[in-house]
Amino acid sequence: KIKLPKKTARRYPAYELYLYGEGNYAEENKNLLLTGIPVLFLPGNAGSYKQVRSLGSVALRKAEDVDFKYHFNFFSVNFNEELVALYGGSLQRQTKFVHECIKVILKLYRDREFPPSSVAIVGHSMGGLVARALLTLKNFKPELINLLITQATPHVAPVMPLDRYLTDFYTAVNNHWILKAQDLRNLTTLSVAGGFRDYQVRSGLAFLPRLSQHDSALSVVSSAVPRAWASTDHLSIVWCKELILATVRAFFDLIDENTRQITEDPKKRMSVLNHHFVRHPAKMFEENPEAFTDLTGTFMWITVKGSKWTYSVYNDSDGKYFAFPLASHRKSYSHVYCENSMLDTSSWIYGCMNTNSSMCLKAADLSWRAELLPTTKVVMLKLLDYPSLSHIVIQVPPAVGNKYTLGCEFFKEDSRTVQLPVTHLFSFGLSSSKILLNSTGLFYNVQLQHFNQIYQAFKIYIDSHCQSLKERKPSVYRLHIPWSYEDSITVAKVPSLAEISAKLHIAQPHNDSSLPELNIYSSPDCQYEVILKTSLLQVLGQIVRFHAGAFPVYIVSNILLTYGGQLSTMRSTGLCSDFSVELVRTAKPYKVEPLISIVVFLQGFNWFREIWESLSLPEVDAAVLSSQDAWFPLVSLILFLFGTGIAYWSGVFFSTSLRLFSSFWLTLIRPTELQKDKLITPRRLCGMVSLALVSWTTCGAFAVLIIYLQYLFKKTSQNSSTHTVKAQSSVDSIPEATQSPSNSRTLAEAVNSLKMHITILNLFTWIVLLNLPSLIYWLKNLRYNVRLDPDPCRSTAIILVCILEILMNSSTSEVKSSKLLKIAAKVPLPLSVAMLAFGRMHLYRVPHFVTFSLLLHVLCCFV
Repeated sequence: KIKLPKKTARRYPAYELYLYGEGNYAEENKNLLLTGIPVLFLPGNAGSYKQVRSLGSVALRKAEDVDFKYHFNFFSVNFNEELVALYGGSLQRQTKFVHECIKVILKLYRDREFPPSSVAIVGHSMGGLVARALLTLKNFKPELINLLITQATPHVAPVMPLDRYLTDFYTAVNNHWILKAQDLRNLTTLSVAGGFRDYQVRSGLAFLPRLSQHDSALSVVSSAVPRAWASTDHLSIVWCKELILATVRAFFDLIDENTRQITEDPKKRMSVLNHHFVRHPAKMFEENPEAFTDLTGTFMWITVKGSKWTYSVYNDSDGKYFAFPLASHRKSYSHVYCENSMLDTSSWIYGCMNTNSSMCLKAADLSWRAELLPTTKVVMLKLLDYPSLSHIVIQVPPAVGNKYTLGCEFFKEDSRTVQLPVTHLFSFGLSSSKILLNSTGLFYNVQLQHFNQIYQAFKIYIDSHCQSLKERKPSVYRLHIPWSYEDSITVAKVPSLAEISAKLHIAQPHNDSSLPELNIYSSPDCQYEVILKTSLLQVLGQIVRFHAGAFPVYIVSNILLTYGGQLSTMRSTGLCSDFSVELVRTAKPYKVEPLISIVVFLQGFNWFREIWESLSLPEVDAAVLSSQDAWFPLVSLILFLFGTGIAYWSGVFFSTSLRLFSSFWLTLIRPTELQKDKLITPRRLCGMVSLALVSWTTCGAFAVLIIYLQYLFKKTSQNSSTHTVKAQSSVDSIPEATQSPSNSRTLAEAVNSLKMHITILNLFTWIVLLNLPSLIYWLKNLRYNVRLDPDPCRSTAIILVCILEILMNSSTSEVKSSKLLKIAAKVPLPLSVAMLAFGRMHLYRVPHFVTFSLLLHVLCCFV
């Protein structure tokens, strides 16, 4: 643990700074006489500062390998495992604390031989956003950080926008990065997303805002990272060994030998990150590789005149140079493709410029043009780009105890590129697109036409057939998305039937006309059949992936429509209908969706947008999603139907739970007879004021939870009283004519009221759930501060406490005769429309709509 200045420790009592170490290294650094390069790790939502050990440990092993010529000191911040992805009130506090930590870390190196002037930051999840937010601080010097690596960080928008502090923080950070892009050129940023296995943060959110500096920011998906080629879940991205190795290798390649710190050259930083995270040439990183190489040695020179060549070597003690004269191929072919299954880091392919000699003494090293794949390294060269080359030379070193294969072929691009139109979304997987690749080449490129939207999802089957049964190298299939680094790679045995999922993390930009490609690195003498079908299950998966955060809005919207329907039925018949019956009758998507679609359409016109802005109305969420290409007309209908289903089962759950609790309550206490409660009594007024004070002095969500439990308890005891009265009536077998009219009226009234209260409780449950993160945050930090500050639901909680204290004692008899009932019954419909229009990307607005509806209900009890 690093001791912080007293002022900092007093201001941030919940936060701490640590230095990671192990073994002798830890013992040596106990006195904090540090000589390494500082790296600061920032954990994410509910993350532990101990997560730094994966990076720290591997970096220490790497430093041992180079005899501590260079090494890194890994620091980590303890954020007390705060839920910052769900409660945004502490994000600004965390950002300011990190600024203090950076100053403390740099002070530790003040008297060293090579003192650092900046700190590299690795941020996981929300930690990456906090790191980006440092640049928004007024007194922060941008030169204090020159490298930022984020892991599964939702940069674009919050996953669950549960309070306005969260959305405001995002707006401030992203606006600053877009507007001040020129000032951030000295900062190199790498964002690594987890891919489709990360169910918490979809990779589309982890792509840095597109308008930010293009030449110093890089966004990749882990499935495209060389040597990793795998999707990670949200937590394993921190300790995935392949990604850790890529990160640590990049760190060591970033060191400037003169300053013994991370290089100040932004171009070198980007080239290192590209080398390790985008395109690895199967060579050790070199900043300025030599243009020409001497081909010396006693290797045998062999000239290959054919357009296709394969060579297998095993236990060969002599090296060879295979020279391919280009003059004879330039007219017939446009490209040359070569592959090598020996995955070491030595050079192996060269370009020769002498035409007279059978040997080539000086050659251009083309190995830097290579690309590493899981089982091979490959080079693709366009002959027109190399007009001065006379030969391509392949070097085959002596292979003692090794077995590997090489292959080269010349081809016309048109002959190896085929186009495959994808199937329509509404084909539901019943139809398919097929293509048969008949030639026996080493490489094919299948372009997928009309595949550009996030809601498209396909299954691609690749069936490989071979002429003979001899053992072959595996085939590599790569789904390449040209507008973002989100490739996925599959390795399959030959022959076999391989299955690939094809779906996008981000939609194709409007200014991009490139096509997604399926690259097939094939085995010779094999036939490949590519079959593509729409996968309905994965289409639904994409809808859930992109819009699951909006589910609460659709569920509450359905319940609110049902609530309005119950009030309407009560007004016309005097009876309150069952929740499930009313849900089926009133919760119709055509009542809500068309109006939103019309507004989104009209917002495309300037005159309408000007009127909209003059009324100070916020932008419709569907319009924002449409601008991000994350929306299409049917998605809202599907989400609405999902919401209807969940609302229905939540209603069933509530009525069943209430019955069970009532039965349990009956076994414990004999309930009193049914009697009509007064709406307001001095005791209830005291309770109201007490809970309002609790909300103001501690946490609004805590007061909301108390009133919710009180409401639940009251309805449970009332329900048990109703059951008792019913049971007594049936046991006594009193004829209906002789029963007291007031008793039967009271019983019917109690049953009606209970139906209404079940719906209110259902609505209120979602308010409690949406406010729960701030309650959990407050409970975790109770030892540091009794009052939650800032509190996103304090004012709403005070209003809700007053409303529910009255509502829990109300019955349908007061509401039936109200002059306001007509308005109260009609208001839930426009509120549902407004909720879907403005609440999808701002979940914190949902309680406001519900509160307004309940307020009208309370007024009905008096007017």
